[in-house]
Amino acid sequence: MVNDVEKRWSDPEGFRQAVRYDLAVLGTAALVALVATIWAAGRDACLSGPLLCDAASGIAVVLVPALVLLAGGIGAFVITYLRWRRGRVWPIWQGAGWFLFTVMLVYVSIGGSAIAS
Repeated sequence: MVNDVEKRWSDPEGFRQAVRYDLAVLGTAALVALVATIWAAGRDACLSGPLLCDAASGIAVVLVPALVLLAGGIGAFVITYLRWRRGRVWPIWQGAGWFLFTVMLVYVSIGGSAIAS
């Protein structure tokens, strides 16, 4: 098992895997946001008014992509735990999980302020 005090945390392949994972989750969240926005814009209730005209469109556009980012962050933390249990380099994946959680928080904050106004 890796001694955490040693700081032997260099793993180029693990870093590439974590970056690919984060990019895949971000791409999926962007695609889901695009689909939710197209759905919200095409609703009968929203044709004449603003895009986020009611609660259903606001929830779809703001919370559904945020749930994708949340699931991706939790998945990164599960991978972190599994790598730690196997004695492999794990801090890279923990960073990937925290990155996705930060992006989710920023997205919900911006989306929430758009809904509130």
